[in-house]
Order: sequence, then structure tokens, then C-alpha cells
Amino acid sequence: MSDKNKLPPVVTIDGPSGSGKGTIAKLLADRLGFILLDSGALYRAAALAALDKSVDLSDEEALTQVAKSLDVHFAVNGGQLRVVLEGREVTDDIRMERVSMAASSVAAIPGVRAALLQRQRDFRMAPGLVADGRDMGTTVFPDAPVKVFLTASAEERARRREAQLREKGVSVSLRDLLEDIRARDAQDMNRKASPLAPAEDAVELDSTGVDIEEVLRRVLALVQARIQS
Repeated sequence: MSDKNKLPPVVTIDGPSGSGKGTIAKLLADRLGFILLDSGALYRAAALAALDKSVDLSDEEALTQVAKSLDVHFAVNGGQLRVVLEGREVTDDIRMERVSMAASSVAAIPGVRAALLQRQRDFRMAPGLVADGRDMGTTVFPDAPVKVFLTASAEERARRREAQLREKGVSVSLRDLLEDIRARDAQDMNRKASPLAPAEDAVELDSTGVDIEEVLRRVLALVQARIQS
């Protein structure tokens, strides 16, 4: 058996913002007993650190240094991923819209992506890993036996985001959210470094109007066919 085959299995869940990939990744990791990697949290933490330090988001060298020295830790508490940046919890802070947009800009910088690449690969440990992001199947774990590209219409994703924010008591404009999502999609798909796109061997799933449990069922079927069979 080759060393490659001895590596713990990885399930990658890629897709645009609001597609439901984070929810599916958490449910799948819990169901399988696998480790969870929320790669977006790394980029969001880097973006928040840059904003906190008033770093110009067009200064690639400065942003790369922020990524290289990023002091971030993750912990699971009550089934929820908690993010700690430089000693303070920022789990909710990194989900703010200004951080989301900054994260998309930061993630487009090759130096930042290189600085965070190995940190992501280090999450690959027994019994297995569920990796949630935008380039998990194309760049970070190209040898993953199960790759899913989860998407949904921009309108559906905006409605989901609106519901999430309203649950937290945040008043938002659906129109503004839709514009932000479309702008982020364009930025993510057109960046030079690891643009958002499904891996050639990924299974594409559209979650528009589909119940989360049904999406989970379909992904579990893929895992059972490709890893557990």
C-alpha cells in the first residue's frame, strides 16, 4: 500500500458563500466522527487581524505578513466551532459583513494563501477530515477521495443570510445582501490564486430549495460509496 493510501481520508466541501457548505460540513463531521476544518475561518481571522491593525487591503506584502504571524486557535464547544484570535474570541466578529468582504480580498493574495496552506493540511489526521472552503478539492487536498461542490442560487443564499442575521437581531436589507453575494462570487471566481471552481472530479450539488437533511443524505451516500465501501 502506498504512503498516499495510508493518509487519513478527506471529504472536501467547496462552494460559494451561503451555499450551506458550512452547515453540511459540521453535520457530516459529527456523523462520521471526523475532524472539521473551516478554512474560511482562517481567512476571516486573517482579514479581521488586518482590519484591526489598519492594514491597507491593497498592500499584498503587509497582508502576507499578517497571515504568516497569525495567532489563531480553534476549539469545539457544544458542537460549535469557536475561533480565538490573539487571545480573544472572535467567532461572531469574523462573520460580520465587512470582515466577509475583506476576507474575499485577502484570500485573493497568493502570499496569504501560501502562508495558510500548510496550516490547513495539518488538519488531516485520523480518523479523517471534513474540509469546508473554496479550494479544498482543487488546491489544498487534491487527492481527497470525496469532493463535493455545493451551490445554490444567489437569491436563495441571500435569503439564508438574511434569516441568520435576523435571528441575531441584526436588521439587514435583502437587496444589499444579494448585491454583496454577487460581488463576492465575482471576486472569488475571478481571482488569480485558486479561483472558486469545482474540482474536475467533484460531485456538484445544488441546494436551492433542498432540505439540509436531504443534502446530507446525498453526501453521506458518496462517502459510503467511496470511503466506507
